[in-house]
Amino acid sequence: MRNSMNIEAKWVLPLNSELADLAAAGGKGASLARMRRAGFPVPEGFLVHTPAYREFLRINQLDEVIRGLLSGLDAQSPDALEAASAQIRARFRAGELPPGLAEEVRDALASMPGAAVAVRSSATAEDLPEMSFAGQQDTFLNVVGTEAVLRAVADCWGSLWTARAIGYRMRNQVPQLETSLCVVVQRMVESQASGVLFTANPLTGLRSQTVIEATLGLGEALVSGQVEPDQYVVEPRAGRILSKTLGRKEVSIHGQAGGGTHTQRQDRSQEQALPDAAILELAGWGQRAAELYGFPQDMEWAWAGEKLYLLQSRPITSLFPLPEGMSEEPLRVMFSFAAVQGMYDPISPVGRSFMLLLVRALSTLYGIRVTETSQNVLFSAGERLWANITALVSNSVGRKVLPTIFDYVEPTVKQALEQIWEDPRLQPKRSGVSLRARLQIARAVIPVVMNVLLNMAAPVRRRAALIQFGEKLLQDLQDRFSRVTGDRWQKLNLRVEVVYGFVLAKIPRTFRRFVSGVATGMAAWRFLDMLSAQAVGQPDLILEVTRGMPNNPTTEMDLTLWEIARRLRADGEAAQAFAQFSPQELTERYRREELPHGLQNGAAEFLAVYGARGYGEIDLGHTRWAEDPTHVFEMLSSFMQIENEALGPDVVFARGAERAQQAVEQVAQRVRQRHGWLRERLVRFFAGRARQWMGVREAPKFLIVRFLWAIRQELLQSGQELAAAGDLERAEDIFFLTLPEMRQWAQQNDPTWRDRAAQRRETFARERLRRQIPRLLLSDGRAFYDGMFAAEQSENAISGSPVSPGIVEGSVRVVLDPRQAGLQPGEILVCPGTDPSWTPLFLSAGGLVMEMGGMMTHGAVVAREYGIPAVVGVDRATHRLRDGQRIRVNGSNGRIELLDP
Repeated sequence: MRNSMNIEAKWVLPLNSELADLAAAGGKGASLARMRRAGFPVPEGFLVHTPAYREFLRINQLDEVIRGLLSGLDAQSPDALEAASAQIRARFRAGELPPGLAEEVRDALASMPGAAVAVRSSATAEDLPEMSFAGQQDTFLNVVGTEAVLRAVADCWGSLWTARAIGYRMRNQVPQLETSLCVVVQRMVESQASGVLFTANPLTGLRSQTVIEATLGLGEALVSGQVEPDQYVVEPRAGRILSKTLGRKEVSIHGQAGGGTHTQRQDRSQEQALPDAAILELAGWGQRAAELYGFPQDMEWAWAGEKLYLLQSRPITSLFPLPEGMSEEPLRVMFSFAAVQGMYDPISPVGRSFMLLLVRALSTLYGIRVTETSQNVLFSAGERLWANITALVSNSVGRKVLPTIFDYVEPTVKQALEQIWEDPRLQPKRSGVSLRARLQIARAVIPVVMNVLLNMAAPVRRRAALIQFGEKLLQDLQDRFSRVTGDRWQKLNLRVEVVYGFVLAKIPRTFRRFVSGVATGMAAWRFLDMLSAQAVGQPDLILEVTRGMPNNPTTEMDLTLWEIARRLRADGEAAQAFAQFSPQELTERYRREELPHGLQNGAAEFLAVYGARGYGEIDLGHTRWAEDPTHVFEMLSSFMQIENEALGPDVVFARGAERAQQAVEQVAQRVRQRHGWLRERLVRFFAGRARQWMGVREAPKFLIVRFLWAIRQELLQSGQELAAAGDLERAEDIFFLTLPEMRQWAQQNDPTWRDRAAQRRETFARERLRRQIPRLLLSDGRAFYDGMFAAEQSENAISGSPVSPGIVEGSVRVVLDPRQAGLQPGEILVCPGTDPSWTPLFLSAGGLVMEMGGMMTHGAVVAREYGIPAVVGVDRATHRLRDGQRIRVNGSNGRIELLDP
């Protein structure tokens, strides 16, 4: 090819080449090329692009060498990683360069006469929004002469195989040999000052602030951590410097004649590295770079001869992304949908679009007509959903209601809200609620209140009618799907139309009826608490009323599984199968119907009723137990280890129900002694209604996951038909399209959707690696991650929110995925959050500690029913506690003592 250097080049590209994309130039190289084309002050240079690296591997037969050295390598063993790295890099140093590379480099250097250069690595899996490989490959400064540059090129290639880089790729599931490396060669900037710039505050996430760190000389001292720099905080849009903190800057690195660098040491704490005018100019360049890339940037810069140069720009990977297209103003407040649902995993595109369709349908209850795109309730960011509560935060009535709601649902969100409560932008503009809003609320609430009164009056009949109503609705959905016919495109279109028609026509009324059932239990509990709290004086005693709660489909599911496990333990052939085969092998044999008769029938019996459930079951894109029952076999195996019948879940549950009745009696007697017979009768009435209805809290969830399972099966059939025809790479890729996109694809048959779905699958997989999700996210970029914090926390104790009374001591078992639990009977389960797929673990757990949740979230409710002491909202519990550690969990006051800290 002919490039702007006017040479025929096979291995070299000019820095401003249009061909310098991620595949050819790596993250750093592609970014620099893009900025140079856009007119940013990027030093001139050229790229030894990735085909040269791949040719180097080929001619030196390094692929097989690397594959062999990495086979079976332990990513957690520093010694093993270092040994493999040393052998690989030695082969790179001894390797033969691709033919013609030396000549091309010599010619490219000739276009920059007399210049010392910086030689820098740029990997194709580097500087991506989802993860950061920053600092893992080598940089060589002040390199002079062709031979020195060529040595630096080979050393850069070899630095792709440092121990740190190999381990990082292994832990983040990045294919090792699919990564390539480009080498960036640029004119050396002999900087008077240099440093880094963040176009958003990396500590708070605030997008309106730019943070600059500056030191004297070359930036190597700063990025290698040798120097305390100046720090300047700037508000670029206002054109003002908010703060300046001068560092000691006692170490500075400078180039020297003939190549290489030397280090100087001198305390320069009274000297500002960069003048104010340059600070503001640099912040302006940073803002333009953020606009160019559409995401906050982490940049390296240099200042020489009164001129600024930009040396690198990459995404700030530590920032949680904001919803696409959302502006900083007006300020919006969003809480994590995942925090309430107890799941850290991202939600698939089809799962998110289904939730938006539900918002559209449920808005009609308030007389509001919106579409999925015009609704203002749910937003997507980081492949997850965020609920917009700005209207409530900035309303005088909402400000009274929200703290109470989050006390029950997610206290950690309440604590985060307290930090922004006084923000002037969130203050109510008026007192009270507008007439229009009152009418909308009344339209939705009055039918619920009427249903609650009827439910209180006739609990048994009304509850049975509610469950029957749900079953008829599910049959209606299945009947609609049974009428779908046509070719693969027609069937996809019709299946999506069934989803739209069913949700918009049926869900609002269904939601109202089931919410009324949940509200009945909540109202009864609230009245019970109000009538008895003063007389009883023991919150734990009132909570005891919720032990062994009937009519809960999740509890019934767990007890059904336990009963099947008891039968199987007495079945010799089944017990032998569990001893002989892993859960994965049992799953394969179940699919082939090769299990012993009792085990095959027992698993089929359970899955016929509960097969729609599974980990992350609120996501239409997640696999169900009916598709992969491995987790069911793991749970059965765990239950079969409970040999003491007195500790059996059914016995424990019955004991809890008996204790609840005793608690009702104690509460009623104390109320009678203090307030008389009338209040005692009311206490008994509401206690009875609470026990009749609080278990129904799980019924809407159980029904909706069965709806989702029916829809998932139909969409998966379309996926299989499309994959068989080559329209999709995999059948499951159908779930990486939204419902509107499926409809559009079915009508237009656009072949580009195949690649789009596959790319989203990869993005989803990368997002699953994200370990921390904010509780609260603001449109200005601020993100709040902390769990519960308390003044009394110490080295030997941490605190959270108490949700299930009692005290237990035991060994910790940290579990991030219920399908990989390994929980032994009596261990204390420590996890991020829970949904119903976790609850069978509760039957053998001694106690529960969660990072997310509140009094009325799923895990807390079930823990109380089973009599397990539980504490939730514990900040970074899965990081701070370790497997095998002995702790004491107090579910009455939220204190967790570290017995062997």
